[in-house]
Amino acid sequence: LLMWILILERYWFHWRQVPDLKRQLRQEWEEHKQTLSEAMMFRKIIALTEDLHAESKRNLLALQALTVILPLLGLLGTVSGMIKVFEVITVVGPGHTRGVASGISEALVTTMAGLFTALSGIYFVSDLEHRADNVARRFETDLVEDQ
Repeated sequence: LLMWILILERYWFHWRQVPDLKRQLRQEWEEHKQTLSEAMMFRKIIALTEDLHAESKRNLLALQALTVILPLLGLLGTVSGMIKVFEVITVVGPGHTRGVASGISEALVTTMAGLFTALSGIYFVSDLEHRADNVARRFETDLVEDQ
């Protein structure tokens, strides 16, 4: 759930806040570009671009960490399910198929959930990184062409 909330927040940021942030940074550029030397202009362009890039990449490290942790949580659920299977076999015996099936089901569902969420997280994190890089690159190009 946390991963999906962070992913949705990042897409919302790119759709709703990036245009405002670019406008604000461009306004800052327009205010200072007449007073800067050529070397300082390039430094200012780099600084503004890095500001946009940093904002665009916010929370991506947390998302990357979650995509690494989620399969491990699935594995934890697998171990928990198998422990239940062995408890049922120990207490009731191997003939109690409902108890055994319940533990195996828990093990398989948690494994699948961990892998599915991690794989989808990897896709969206990669897409968000690509968007952040593109936004910064296009913004830098616009500023360089504008000088």
